[in-house]
Amino acid sequence: MSSLREIKKRINSVTSTRQITRTMEMVSTAKIRRALAAAENAGPYKVAISSMLGALSGYRGEVRAALLQHHEETHRVLFIVVASDSGLAGGFNIQVERDVENEIASLHAMGKDADVITCGHKPTEYFTMRGIEPVLSFTGISSEPTQDEASEISSYLSDAYIKGKVDRVMLYYQHAKNRVEQVFTIEQVLPVKPQQMALPNAPRTHEAVSAVSEHPQAPVFEFDPSPADVLGYLMPAYINTLIFHALLDSAAAEHGARRRAMQAATDNASDIITTLNRSYNRIRQSSITTELNEIVGGASALEDN
Repeated sequence: MSSLREIKKRINSVTSTRQITRTMEMVSTAKIRRALAAAENAGPYKVAISSMLGALSGYRGEVRAALLQHHEETHRVLFIVVASDSGLAGGFNIQVERDVENEIASLHAMGKDADVITCGHKPTEYFTMRGIEPVLSFTGISSEPTQDEASEISSYLSDAYIKGKVDRVMLYYQHAKNRVEQVFTIEQVLPVKPQQMALPNAPRTHEAVSAVSEHPQAPVFEFDPSPADVLGYLMPAYINTLIFHALLDSAAAEHGARRRAMQAATDNASDIITTLNRSYNRIRQSSITTELNEIVGGASALEDN
């Protein structure tokens, strides 16, 4: 049986841990508000570009933009993995990492190749330790992504797709559905799917920035310069915006996941402290009872003498 000193030491240790987890929960709660606001404030630009894509959808047959061309065969797939720089966020990172790892294994089994772009220290470390060296990696900015990061990624994948170095580009990240719930999301960046060339509804609160429910008929516009020229400028901006919104969305999801994980850790610490206090009181009561019995027994022995 543990001594009173050992139990008291354990109570003090768990209490200190609870203070840390509670503080981290409060910090994540404050950060998730700003992160969700950033994702929502960036929404109108995404809607505007998507609307212009919808307007160009009627001209797709006469437009020969390289980023819209489907490659006949898929030999190499590029995966963009967006996760976090730090842990203590439950299964936030591991779900994305393992799913991409399984997809890469499936491609290799079919004789196809795969490249990885990692956003966050955790996915960079995960794939490097497994012998998969990222072609691009970004660390230290997962909670506050920048436009520069999105621009570098979009430039790389666009150039690789146009030159035929990759045949498909997939984006994996966690979407912040709200302050509590995160949804694992997979999006195909290239080639652009036909439904992406449609005019979307305005984004609704706490939905993925790229998510649209219905696609109403786009209005007819006259373009000067030609639709091909407009699309040549529009597609790189669209891809850049898609990636940047995913980074913002993932940042909000990261704070939400960490807040939930720290809340669970705080609750567990409180339960442990309650259990330890009960054990401490039980042992202390037993010790006091034993001492009283010894005193009473000694007094009785003296009276008998």
